Amino acid sequence: MSKFWSIVWVAVLGTASMTLSGCAALQVKMGSKIYLNKTPVTSISVEPANLPGIGPGEKSSLVVKLTQPDGTVLQTEGAGKGKVLWQDLAVSATVVTANKKGVLSLVADPRISEGKLPHVIITVPGHPGLSAELDIPLRYDYKFTASVFGSSGFSGTNGSDGLSGMSGSTGSLDPNHPSAGGNGTDGGNGSDGSDGSRGGDGPSVQIHVTLRSGNHPLLQASVTAEGREQLFLVDPEGGTLAVSSDGGSGGSGGKGGRGGRGGSGGIGSPNGSSGSDGHSGRDGSSGSSGRGGSIKVTYDPQVKPYLSAFKLSNPGGPKPVFEETPVAPLW
Repeated sequence: MSKFWSIVWVAVLGTASMTLSGCAALQVKMGSKIYLNKTPVTSISVEPANLPGIGPGEKSSLVVKLTQPDGTVLQTEGAGKGKVLWQDLAVSATVVTANKKGVLSLVADPRISEGKLPHVIITVPGHPGLSAELDIPLRYDYKFTASVFGSSGFSGTNGSDGLSGMSGSTGSLDPNHPSAGGNGTDGGNGSDGSDGSRGGDGPSVQIHVTLRSGNHPLLQASVTAEGREQLFLVDPEGGTLAVSSDGGSGGSGGKGGRGGRGGSGGIGSPNGSSGSDGHSGRDGSSGSSGRGGSIKVTYDPQVKPYLSAFKLSNPGGPKPVFEETPVAPLW
């Protein structure tokens, strides 16, 4: 990176930092937020904003509560809808990641987090010694989704504009030798826009499912399409996996060309007539959407009681196929 761009990038970062800092200062001045380093607090706790737990590919918000010497409880901004700025807290986490607004995220691949316990520690730099910790249980009873799409159709080309007509020749306005102005010629018609092409059909999808036995059985599932595999761990008690293969949208039709303007009549005695404007071309039609791709589900016999956890969709495509055969553990 050149020295010039380094300076510009630093300037942009500095401006963004000043904007955020200025926004917080304004909120504090207006009383909607407070600075923790100027606020006495005696204890701290942290809890999830909604139901406890987090699943692969999901997010979960935290709420931190701080108690003042008089018993008043302050809460964080965001999900906590309180006055405490997240910038005044430090968040460290394992297994999950946390952003600067107290929102936790878990990677989508279940193999990375399976068997682990996400953990969060909250500290207050302005109040050394204050800290709170929270274990985040893993959950798999979410509505997981896997969607693939066919390619979009190509847009039609626009029509050409019609040529403008020629102006009529100039006549004579001399009262002793008058002559008529010439008529303008008609404008040319615009050409039609071409139709958009049809969208591509959805990719074929292969789904393999087996049961991960244990005190609480879970479904191991792999979804493969176009050489790309996604893995899921689904709790059949409340969790689902929706898989769709949709055709691509049709291309938009091209716009018809505008008709050319008629040429103006020439000046004379009398003036010539102006030519007619040309007709605009017709807009092209949008292409039709592609059909859904084929979906095949290969499931282990132990999975049969839980097949209702899978929601399949491929509009216009062939009926999904289910095949029961032994499926080994997927990981």
